[in-house]
Amino acid sequence: MARQADGLSSRLADKGSLIAIAMAVMNIATYLYTYIAARLMGTQVYGAFAALMNVLLVVSVLSLALQATAARRISADPQHVAQIERGILRVSWRASLVLGVVLVGLSPVIKIALRLDSLGTAALVGVIAVPLTLLGGQAGILQGERRWTALGLLYIAAGVPRLLLGTALVVWRPTEFWALVGVFIGAIAPVIVGWLALRGHRDQSNHSDTHAGGLILREALGHSQTLFAFFALSNVDIILARNVLDGHEAGLYAGGLILTKAVLFLPQFVVVVAFPAMSTSHERRRALTLSLALVTALGVCVTLGAWLLSSLALIFAGGSKFADIEDRLWLFAILGTLLAMLQLVVYSVIARQGQRSIYIVWAALITLVGGGLLMHSLINLLLWVTLVDAGLLVVLIGISYYLVHNDPPVPAEATTS
Repeated sequence: MARQADGLSSRLADKGSLIAIAMAVMNIATYLYTYIAARLMGTQVYGAFAALMNVLLVVSVLSLALQATAARRISADPQHVAQIERGILRVSWRASLVLGVVLVGLSPVIKIALRLDSLGTAALVGVIAVPLTLLGGQAGILQGERRWTALGLLYIAAGVPRLLLGTALVVWRPTEFWALVGVFIGAIAPVIVGWLALRGHRDQSNHSDTHAGGLILREALGHSQTLFAFFALSNVDIILARNVLDGHEAGLYAGGLILTKAVLFLPQFVVVVAFPAMSTSHERRRALTLSLALVTALGVCVTLGAWLLSSLALIFAGGSKFADIEDRLWLFAILGTLLAMLQLVVYSVIARQGQRSIYIVWAALITLVGGGLLMHSLINLLLWVTLVDAGLLVVLIGISYYLVHNDPPVPAEATTS
């Protein structure tokens, strides 16, 4: 067993490095594109673009759910990989087209809600949703098959073309419409990479009724609810801050959350690499333990850095205008670490097909909002959010280890807790 743990640890480290580099390239390219767009467009136009990107963030939940569904099913039942791959691609195409049509139909609502000048700009959200959703299915297949090189190239293609071609478009026409066209290019490029990686023929003789298209779609919609709950939990505090704090403190809280989000996204590669292992009954306990240890270690390092080098950390949290928050940045780093660990545990719940655990996340969200409305200072709100997230993390970790302690080897079946 020790040799098995060492082997899993080695694989996580080796493949994690590859995915970490690819995701770093993607995230840096995405950040640079956003930064350049903000500088070129100005505050008013960029405000509209930022609002549109937040809508796309919500839309991407279905893409992430399809990715998780594909990766879990292939990892748990590799004997039917050809059938699963075919079913995932079919469901991804249909879901992406339906979502795109619905969002295009809702473009007048999006235009009014975000106060956009152009209906065409609002309609672009629906157009982008098509490749964005299809990308999730492709990425999930590559992730489930543990084809890390192809998946890494897909992630790079999701960032670099957006930066290069999108920036050229924004330089030419600094409007939210052309900035979104850049995002569309950034969504098309990785789909092409995914198509090239998956175009080979596979033996499709093995068939199982458990991988029918309807069941795949049902699972993906269930995962969408789970991921939406986590997204809501990790983002609702900024809405609370704008409602319970004065403008200055709400702005400081938003600046601190820049560091929180950085710590949250830093170990995403761990989730990507560990998820297939967490989807198999004989690997999930070790994968969860090793992954939690790595995420915790990264979070501790960033937290210590924010404490000891607070002036440097302040540069990444808005600069001198946010100097009043400098001595509390380490607290925001702790919050980011908790959220990163929560993200990992939520994906472990998805990996083992947990159904009841998600209700605890919704309960935590309700608790966070209810108590947050009573907080009227930055530090109190920050401590309350941290306390709720920490409590949820402890509960979910306890449930996860209890359920996987003697996990039976039935990879295609779902648990009920």
